Amino acid sequence: MPSVILTNTVASITELKTNPMATFNAAGGEAIAILNRNEPAFYCVPPHIYEYLIELADDAELAKLVEERQHEKSYKVDLADLLK
Repeated sequence: MPSVILTNTVASITELKTNPMATFNAAGGEAIAILNRNEPAFYCVPPHIYEYLIELADDAELAKLVEERQHEKSYKVDLADLLK
């Protein structure tokens, strides 16, 4: 069954086990697809990409909350009262 590989760099699980940091560094700071029997098993991502993905998930959750609350009644509030 054909698989879509969503990265420019791929490595086998064997390569990853043999030298994890060399495999990771070969991706040049981007995600790397780890293959098992020539099929993507998982993606290895550097911290900056993982942080970005977590932020996207948080933003999506907040957007959903905003959408749910946008039709609720609003109240005028004096900012000075909130800062007391």
